[in-house]
Amino acid sequence: MAGARPRRGWRRPRIGLPIVLILLAVGVWFALPHLSGLFGFAKQETGTPESVPPAVCRGSSEADGHPAAAAVDGFNNRYWAPEKTGEGVGEHLECDFAQPVRMMKIVVFSGTSARQNEFLTQGRPARLTVELTSKDGEKVDRTIRLRDQAGQQTFDVRGSDTVKARLTVESAYGSGKDRRTAVAEIEFFGRRE
Repeated sequence: MAGARPRRGWRRPRIGLPIVLILLAVGVWFALPHLSGLFGFAKQETGTPESVPPAVCRGSSEADGHPAAAAVDGFNNRYWAPEKTGEGVGEHLECDFAQPVRMMKIVVFSGTSARQNEFLTQGRPARLTVELTSKDGEKVDRTIRLRDQAGQQTFDVRGSDTVKARLTVESAYGSGKDRRTAVAEIEFFGRRE
């Protein structure tokens, strides 16, 4: 017959697609541990940080009735104040964490209380230097500037494997010879590592 093609006697089986699918499945199988780490990293960077309270908190000094523990007790109507009156430059709070933390945010309630009528009764920090120490001894410093207002102030302060945080007073609002610089509450947010 003219114009007709002869029939093929034997057709080669198509194995290209099954081989590609098998190789893809094997690749995904071996990549799963790495992909889960990647998704975990994304969650740590974009997820909502959780409260990570310190195990212990100490002050460079403490006024009677105003211990360092008052700054991390969960109440913003009790406060830490250094022993000496005045601006309080160089006075600090140092908090230790029971296990390493990926620090993300710090919330500070400056003054004696979050209530406006009590807030102005003592001095308030204007500038704090936050020093985060990792479990291998590396330190990260950041200076934060606080507004002279009652209530919480939130700051992005990041550090990996943080085991210690020190907040040092650099300057203060409303200080005087009969007033102490007060910190009502400090809260740490991040993820346990």
